[in-house]
Amino acid sequence: MSEIKAYDKAANKFHDSLDINSLPITSWDMYAPHFVAVCKNYKDIESLSLLAETNEWSYQSHFANELLHKQQVIVVTDPQLKIVHATKNIIDMNGYEPHEIIGKRPTIFQGADTCKETTGAIRKAVQSKTPFETIVLNYRKDGSTYKCWIKGEPVFNTSGEVVNFIAYEKEVA
Repeated sequence: MSEIKAYDKAANKFHDSLDINSLPITSWDMYAPHFVAVCKNYKDIESLSLLAETNEWSYQSHFANELLHKQQVIVVTDPQLKIVHATKNIIDMNGYEPHEIIGKRPTIFQGADTCKETTGAIRKAVQSKTPFETIVLNYRKDGSTYKCWIKGEPVFNTSGEVVNFIAYEKEVA
């Protein structure tokens, strides 16, 4: 399995160095969708790593494991809960492109039937700067609902200040 990971990473690096956006026809049907997803995930991993470095996170996350193996969406906010990063796979879960939600609050995903008790518990955890894990009813861009498992936690910098909040998310049945 590690050979495949190494291949995917090398293929992504090579693909980024090219000035084209396609694959040979013979490989298109069997590999192209996976290859494009892997490339997006590696770009997200690079962006998240840069964010962690810039904000001097004391938090050591395994972004690759969360994205590549667990296929989770990662959303990062600033301390005021404005979204500063969302992985590109968020569109598969709720229809939003990352650029559509940057600068907005995660409440963008809530609606009339979202449980106030659950959102209250999340709010309390955020205010007390403690991790939480829950399932919440969220709304897609098209207005349909989905159940979203969220594992969220504050991210402290090396000085002990909260600089971000991070949430790992996945649609559940």
